[in-house]
Amino acid sequence: MIIRSASGLPLDFSQDLNRLRARTLWWCLLVAFAISLLPGISLAQITPGSAASQPSSPTAALPPAVSAPTSNIGVSAPAGYILSPNDQIAVEVFGEDDLRANGRLNGEGNLSVPLLGSIHLAGLTLTQAASKLTGLYAHDYLVNPRVNVMLVGYAKRRFSVLGQVNRPGSYEMPDGSPGGIDLLEAIAMAGGYTRIAAPERVSVRRQTAAGGDQIFKVNAKRFTRGSGGSFRVEPGDTVTVGESIF
Repeated sequence: MIIRSASGLPLDFSQDLNRLRARTLWWCLLVAFAISLLPGISLAQITPGSAASQPSSPTAALPPAVSAPTSNIGVSAPAGYILSPNDQIAVEVFGEDDLRANGRLNGEGNLSVPLLGSIHLAGLTLTQAASKLTGLYAHDYLVNPRVNVMLVGYAKRRFSVLGQVNRPGSYEMPDGSPGGIDLLEAIAMAGGYTRIAAPERVSVRRQTAAGGDQIFKVNAKRFTRGSGGSFRVEPGDTVTVGESIF
């Protein structure tokens, strides 16, 4: 007599089928678990229809970050520096971008400033120039203005080196020393002494405020010997290196 299960199949065959199904399910779970242990793979990625298995939508490329421009204008002016014609300066008024100005003082020492027109600034320090502009803006245009004046570039200040040097001619004062340089530095800029130069016979001609000339006789030879002393060449000076008589 054959005993049948509720499904109508022989009982032995039904039991074998159940065992097969159990084994198949167990192996599927084992394989899925093993795959899940692999790096970078999850069960969600191998599940059909899951959100993770769907291709991700392209992400819009973000524009590269742009850093704000840094104001790098201005040179380091000596303390108490006095503005003179042809100096280049920048004027900034806090919160008022339209009032910025950047230019050289003209031959009369004036600068054209927004709203104010031509303003005489030569003969003033940077602090005094800022105070003057602050007062002018506050008088008619702005409430409590904050003005900053910066030196952008020195006026071209020149001196001449003539006589027994290798490159006689006119030279500009270095930006770091607008008010003058040492005599030996000035001679070095002109290429140094020639073979027949007489360092002990150097003359420096300087124009005075009254309009005349002042002549300085300098023995530069003692400077080179390291015995101390120096002479300062100022803008407008003419240095002449004499010739040895031997």
